[in-house]
Amino acid sequence: MTSSAERASARESTEHVRELVARGQQGDRDALEELYLIHFDQIYSYLHVSVGNRHDAEDLTTQTFLKMLEKIGSFKWQSAPFSAWLFRIAHNLAMDHFRARRRWQPEEEVPEPVGEAEPSAELKAMQSIGRESMLKLIDRLSPEQQQVLTLKFVFNLPNAEVASILDKTEGAIKSLQHRALVSLQKQIARQEEAQPG
Repeated sequence: MTSSAERASARESTEHVRELVARGQQGDRDALEELYLIHFDQIYSYLHVSVGNRHDAEDLTTQTFLKMLEKIGSFKWQSAPFSAWLFRIAHNLAMDHFRARRRWQPEEEVPEPVGEAEPSAELKAMQSIGRESMLKLIDRLSPEQQQVLTLKFVFNLPNAEVASILDKTEGAIKSLQHRALVSLQKQIARQEEAQPG
C-alpha cells in the first residue's frame, strides 16, 4: 500500500512532470491541469511571501499560470526543472508588480565574497533564529535579498535554480545571500542587546 506522500512524490517526479509538459505542449488539458495542481501551492506561497498580501498573490498566481498556458509550447528542457521556469514567470510578474508601485530598487551586482575565516553568516543566522522569526526579519531586507532568502530557505531551492529564477549568476546569488544573512545576524544581535538579560 502506498501512502499519500509517496503518491504525491511520484506525481511530482521529474519523469512524470516531463511527460505532463510534453502532453501539455500538445494541448492536453488534463496534463495542464495536473501541472497546475502540482505547482500551485509553491507558486502561490512564493508570491504571497514576495508581495506580502493575499489578494495580489492570488492575482499574480493566476497570471503565472495563464502565462504558463500561453508559453508552454515554447518551453524547452534545460538544466533547470520545469518548476524553476514557473518560478521565473512568477518572479518576473512580482517584479512588474513592484515596478508598477515604484517600490522595487534592484541592488547592484557585487562580486562573490572571497573566503570566510569564521563560521558562515548563514550558519550563525540559522542557529540563532527559527523559521518564523526568520520570515519576520527577512521583511526588513531589500527586495532582492528577500527573494534570495525566500527561495533558498522557504522553498529549499539550490543556488543554480535561484540564479535561473532571478536571472543572476550563482556568484551574485551567493553574494546576496551572504549580505542578507550578515544583515539578519546584525538585526538579531541588536534584538538580543535590547532584551533585558
